[in-house]
Amino acid sequence: MHELSIAQALVEQVARIAGEQHAEYATHIRIRIGPLSGVEAELLASAFPLAAAGSLAEHARLDILQAPVRVRCQTCGAESDATANRLLCGACGDWHTQVISGDELILESVELEMREANESV
Repeated sequence: MHELSIAQALVEQVARIAGEQHAEYATHIRIRIGPLSGVEAELLASAFPLAAAGSLAEHARLDILQAPVRVRCQTCGAESDATANRLLCGACGDWHTQVISGDELILESVELEMREANESV
C-alpha cells in the first residue's frame, strides 16, 4: 500500500510548513487528487491517521478533493472534461489530447494553530 508512504510524506511536508511558521500543530489539511494520479483517495484517508500518529498533524482533519480529468485537444484546441479511460476531445472527438488536469496530487492548504505569543520558540 503505497498510500501509507504518501501519507507519511504529506505529514512531513505539513510538519515542515508548520515549523517554518512556528505553529504548534495543524488543524486542517486539504489535498486534491486526480483519478489519473495512481493514488486511491480512500486508502490515503485510511493511511493518514497511522502516518500522523504522534505528529503535529495527529488531530488534523484531512479533506480530499477529487480533481476532474480535463484535456486539451491538439487538433482543435478545445479544453474539455474527459474520463480516466477515455481521454477524447469533448468538442471534436479526436484522441490527440493532452491531460491538463486529473493526474495531480496537490497539498492545497494547511490550517495551523499558532503558538501563544508568550511561549518561547
